[in-house]
Amino acid sequence: MTTGKFITLEGVEGVGKSTNLELVSRSVKAAGYDVLVTREPGGTTLGERVREILLDKNENQMTPMAELLLMFAARAQHVEEVIKPALARGTWVVSDRFTDSSYAYQGGGRQLGSKAVAKLERQVLGDFGPDLVIILDLDVQAGLRRASKVSEADRFESEEKAFFERVRAAFVSRSTEPGYHLVDAALPLIEVQTNITTILKELFE
Repeated sequence: MTTGKFITLEGVEGVGKSTNLELVSRSVKAAGYDVLVTREPGGTTLGERVREILLDKNENQMTPMAELLLMFAARAQHVEEVIKPALARGTWVVSDRFTDSSYAYQGGGRQLGSKAVAKLERQVLGDFGPDLVIILDLDVQAGLRRASKVSEADRFESEEKAFFERVRAAFVSRSTEPGYHLVDAALPLIEVQTNITTILKELFE
């Protein structure tokens, strides 16, 4: 049995990750593979409890390092309990966010820097990472407008525009790495999804 592939979708608030997760999931199934869709923070019982803490607007005294450590605690459980076993079964895993969000939100947005994130990544994950990262890129103001129409702002979404500009810049910087693709999420949805489908076909081949 061949192992599955690990795909992650990334981006600032309002870029359309949820919509495009569905597209990726359908495409993987259509290509003949089993697929598991998951999210971060979350994906496990422990991870979902940590998610509640991280998104709670009442947690306004949380330090950037505490936030980063909570993210990696949830991620460690997620990888060992869900992601690696699924991949070993031959199932493809599609995740709404993974480690690149820590580089962007804690490294960039909270200004901890990439070295702090990289150190934890090595300790917690070793050389484990996605086979494909799709980063949806969108103007911060446009993304926040989109997000505000969907739900009430959580602890992250309540941050200032400058925070998200740093997050976006970090994502764009990450997108030059091998296996990464930057997709313009400002395009009409049909064009965005055509671009994603083209990227996925390369992985299937």
